[in-house]
Amino acid sequence: MYKEFDEHIQKIAQAFKGWPQDKTICAVTNLDADGLCSGSIVVRMLQRENRLHVVKIIHQLKEDVLKEIAEEPYEYFIFSDLGSGQLVNVNKYLGDRKIVILDHHQLQGEPGPNMLHINPLPFDVDGSGEVCASGVAFLFARAVNKENEDMAHIAMVGAIGDVQESDGFTGVNNLILEIATKKGLIQVTRGLKFFGLQTRPIHKLLEYSSDMKIPGITGSESGAIQFLHTLGIDPKVGNNWKTFGDLTQEEVQRLSVAIILKRSAHPNPEDVFTKIYTLPSEERGSPLRDAKEFSTLLNACGRLNKASLGMGACLNDPELKKLALQEMFTYRKELVKALNWFDANKDSDRVFKTDKFMIINAEKNILATMIGTTASILSRGGSLPQDYIILSMAQNTDNTTKISLRVVGDGDSIDCKDLVCKMVEQSAGEAGGHKHAAGAVIPTEKEEAFIQAAKDILINVSNK
Repeated sequence: MYKEFDEHIQKIAQAFKGWPQDKTICAVTNLDADGLCSGSIVVRMLQRENRLHVVKIIHQLKEDVLKEIAEEPYEYFIFSDLGSGQLVNVNKYLGDRKIVILDHHQLQGEPGPNMLHINPLPFDVDGSGEVCASGVAFLFARAVNKENEDMAHIAMVGAIGDVQESDGFTGVNNLILEIATKKGLIQVTRGLKFFGLQTRPIHKLLEYSSDMKIPGITGSESGAIQFLHTLGIDPKVGNNWKTFGDLTQEEVQRLSVAIILKRSAHPNPEDVFTKIYTLPSEERGSPLRDAKEFSTLLNACGRLNKASLGMGACLNDPELKKLALQEMFTYRKELVKALNWFDANKDSDRVFKTDKFMIINAEKNILATMIGTTASILSRGGSLPQDYIILSMAQNTDNTTKISLRVVGDGDSIDCKDLVCKMVEQSAGEAGGHKHAAGAVIPTEKEEAFIQAAKDILINVSNK
């Protein structure tokens, strides 16, 4: 099924092996979970090939960033989770360099003769659901050296971070998962649809169970604690709160049945289970042991400008892992601050709302690197209807504004990338992303014009 795609990857890997051994390779990657995972896979591959290399982790491959990169002395580059959407400018500024691009975003322009370009889209492989940049980087690294299969679990963490998991994987992602499970890098089980199984106390899992709303319990700490007591489950062991791992199998079954009964009025009361991806090499109780929590930790590091710590965690560096874990606490504080700001301003002129979409302009009140996460949380909160569009904005420190677009539910009828590209046409901005999640950067001085264009486009979409 993926024969042509695989043959192309093998061809690119062989061409890469022909690069001179004495040249330093500059590996450039994105700072989100998919970018850090794909970049880590590239770094491990370069280490195994005894290649001299440096690493650059960036937020977006904007034109001014490419200008800066072009001034550096490197002749050889590998871009991961970046590049396909900037082919015109990559050709313009790096046309005389040798380049490998490992990406899954929509192509804008054509690869130049100096480029070794791997992207699933020209091979009719879905880059928003079947494989992301981490998977592309893994397949490339595996083609270079089969030993790199030991990074299969990191490719899956990247796919989860890129929202390509929905109670399982499809396509190329599923093939990589098979490699990861066969090598014992990931264990796949079925369990309750909680986020934070490794770290959160049980009553907090219930309180924050937004993915499976439990009447009288979701959103209520006291309700969650009382619920556990009625089931004969003591939420504490000694003076410490119990985690999910402290429960017996019989208690887990009792809890599962009780949750289903509590949700009996729900159209799908038994929709409380999902696939859980455990990394057995990580310590019990560590966020890194759960692939979904691992991906959140990576996003935390990237959004707090500590991306190198996230990459260190992917590469299994013990000291960098410890430092990365500390960033989770800061990340959660920033998220709470962002959500509190929205709650306080949702009826102000900072938030424009209709029954089909909302535009949030946080200006400098929310970190620009957190605005997309904030919108994602709001889209999963359960209070907005299916296909509701959330456009969020926050200002960077360089007189630019970050734009993020999210859709409630599956969003299959709405193409976020297409919408955001149309919105920035009059704002001298740069857009990127894919169907289910997209973003852009515009000059802050163009915010008013952008918002008006966005309103016109979203009203038109809403009326269809």
